[in-house]
Amino acid sequence: MGDMVVVRKEGLYCVPGQFYIDPWRPVDRAVITHAHGDHARVGHGHYLSSASGVNILKSRLGDIHIDGIEYGDTVVHNGVTVSLHPAGHVLGSAQVRMEHKGEVWVASGDYKVEPDRTCAPFEPVRCDTFITESTFGLPIYRWQPQQDIFDDINLWWRKNAEEGRCSVVFAYAFGKAQRILSGLDPGIGPIVCHGAAEPLNKVYRAGGVDLPPTAMVTDVDKQALRRAIVIAPPSAAGSPWMKRFGDYSDAFASGWMQLRGARRRRGVDRGFILSDHADWPGLMTAVRATEAERVIVTHGSISVMVRWLCQQGLDAAGFDTEYGDDEAEETATTVIAGVENA
Repeated sequence: MGDMVVVRKEGLYCVPGQFYIDPWRPVDRAVITHAHGDHARVGHGHYLSSASGVNILKSRLGDIHIDGIEYGDTVVHNGVTVSLHPAGHVLGSAQVRMEHKGEVWVASGDYKVEPDRTCAPFEPVRCDTFITESTFGLPIYRWQPQQDIFDDINLWWRKNAEEGRCSVVFAYAFGKAQRILSGLDPGIGPIVCHGAAEPLNKVYRAGGVDLPPTAMVTDVDKQALRRAIVIAPPSAAGSPWMKRFGDYSDAFASGWMQLRGARRRRGVDRGFILSDHADWPGLMTAVRATEAERVIVTHGSISVMVRWLCQQGLDAAGFDTEYGDDEAEETATTVIAGVENA
């Protein structure tokens, strides 16, 4: 029996189903795991996503022909039974389960195993072959519980506010920004969001996610800004938009902050190690939970993870894909270069 999913120049292709998963070139039929830019692109004829991901995809891609299905519901396409299951990455993120002639493959997209308040938690799906990401697929990556990180952020913000200094956190506008918001203590001061994140906050709230009240910078007077925390995309760093915050303290929130030197290259005061991807133990837990005998590793530390999985007695290999890293998508190339040279 041939492989159910192969790599074509357009992207991951389900051979019997005749559809693509997160294709990077325009195709007729695309199943989208989540709305980060390296997985969800414009130009496909028809999109399928989780129901909770539809409005995020529309807000990012515009007027697309899209259907959403609830987690766990099935659709049959060319004899392949397709269902979507929570990936725990960001709002609407899903793993794609494909069953054909008794064989089951699961493509994970991006995922994390620690539950958070902003999306449905990761759900292991049993399968024969599991396609996993490996963004942080090195044993050095081990995350602290997110509440510890939220406590650190609030402590830092409170101290700055008491000293009359604005706090700025650089974080990816979709997913990371909302997760940070969910952990902030609004009693400390005003919460300001950059224009890149605020429209997504609205989609999250409309989707039933509880976020504290946020304001645009123009809604907050200069005096109040000195007690505020500002959530902005990394691309805002060094831009004229930042000038209005005066003498601010800044931080960067990313899994990459675990690397020595990453914070220094960013030129920020603080690095908060918060990732929407699984760490090394999380990846291993997820792989084991699928009970898959075969594992295909994509985007990240492919060779290290493949070698490790083979040593554990699994049939493991890598897929060469064009997925980037949402953590690094916005001007974080310096950090990635640092990883490659580390």
